[in-house]
Amino acid sequence: MYSANCQHQNGKCSTSSRQFGPSQLPHDAFYCALAACLSSAYGVMEPPQQILLHIHNRDGPRLHIVLSQRVAITGNSHSNAGKRLGHCTQVPRNVNLEKLRSGYLFPEISRRESEHMQKNPHASLLRLGIGDTTEPIPDIITLAMVEHVRGLSTILGYRGYGAEQGNMALRKAIAEKLYQDMGIKADEIFVSDGAQCDISRLQMLLGPNVTVAVQDPSFPAYIDSSVIVGQAGELEEETGKYENIIYMNCGPENSFFPDLSTTPRTDIIFFCSPNNPTGHAASRQQLKQLVAFAKANGSIIIYDSAYAAYITDESPRSIFEIPGAKEVAIEISSFSKFAGFTGVRLGWSVVPKELLYSNGFPVIKDFNRIVCTCFNGASNIAQAGGLACLSTDGYQALRNVIDHYMENANIIVDAFSSLGSNVYGGTNAPYIWAHFPGLSSWNVFSEILEKTNIVTVPGRGFGPGGEEYIRVSSFGQRERIIEASRRLTRFLR
Repeated sequence: MYSANCQHQNGKCSTSSRQFGPSQLPHDAFYCALAACLSSAYGVMEPPQQILLHIHNRDGPRLHIVLSQRVAITGNSHSNAGKRLGHCTQVPRNVNLEKLRSGYLFPEISRRESEHMQKNPHASLLRLGIGDTTEPIPDIITLAMVEHVRGLSTILGYRGYGAEQGNMALRKAIAEKLYQDMGIKADEIFVSDGAQCDISRLQMLLGPNVTVAVQDPSFPAYIDSSVIVGQAGELEEETGKYENIIYMNCGPENSFFPDLSTTPRTDIIFFCSPNNPTGHAASRQQLKQLVAFAKANGSIIIYDSAYAAYITDESPRSIFEIPGAKEVAIEISSFSKFAGFTGVRLGWSVVPKELLYSNGFPVIKDFNRIVCTCFNGASNIAQAGGLACLSTDGYQALRNVIDHYMENANIIVDAFSSLGSNVYGGTNAPYIWAHFPGLSSWNVFSEILEKTNIVTVPGRGFGPGGEEYIRVSSFGQRERIIEASRRLTRFLR
């Protein structure tokens, strides 16, 4: 625990003393204390030319910081904060945003990568961290987008606003190609700019008063969006968990599937299969259990199938392969990893008409209202590309690219397995989940970066259940994947 107070030209400001937990330091503590001092002592008047701020850590040294008027405040070794002294409005900060951890996982990785390159400017860096695709989009798909762009320069080909729910031809193609024999209709599909955006729209739909369960480990956006809308409660520093979120342990000891017999009821269950980060695809029997659990508890499953195209065995590619799922589930998915559209931006959500609130009102009607209010529709250029992805030739071309990434995954898995390391994933997803028993995942991340110049992702960033693991992506050009496997093999010896 820390305490902070500040002094100004008129002497000590007694109203500025305040205590802070570790997650709020360093920069939040001295900035908040400073703001309190200026507000109480000067109101709307000009602040003093110089302020001496004392921050005392009971377990460590005092920090004495001299701040000059209107200078930028920067943090210390923990983080860099760019907070400027100057005019402040009377608008309070959203209290839910204050509850978020200091940084979203992937920007934090990018920051550490940049620091590493500043120290080692000539290093040959291999990025196997953030799951960004690397192989070119097949010509048959890009040519369809080019043709659409050229059409926009003609009277007959020009298109302005489209339907917020998406081009009906694309919605029909998704229903027919990806949900064949599942009873999903085109008007239950909402085309979007990506699954991550749809997560936030669904959170807006659900509101702050629902209870939430997530897999642990899981994709960070489920938890962060829950915090932002006010579902999560306070962060428990000792466990790293938010008090109002149920964390369903999904590790190798339970076949990466939660023990539903001990899982409390929640309104919403976020479930990703194949899972990011573990790479595990839930079996048909596991998903039957999940659907039955949701139905018995009156819950809604938010099912993320963004990596379904990478499944190589008989695991279901959609929750709607399971009987009864249309009454309890929404599915979100994306062209990002399936078609290399991480920069093009295109995805979709499926909201069945059978899905009802507790009062019998159809969820699809509210989601349609959210979409029409918050979104003007996906780019018609991207949608033209999406339609080409689902053509016979386009789909086969994408299968070839996916095969390339999965061959990469085999190379990485072999590098770990050859030395006896415990490694999971890489069979039904482009992610490898490697175990380093007893070690901090951030420490392993840092050591691999320093000794091999390879960027991975620390498992702790996906939740407490990810501690002792790192995630390695198989997105990459073949020669770089082979080089990465060589470096990892040397590192692991």
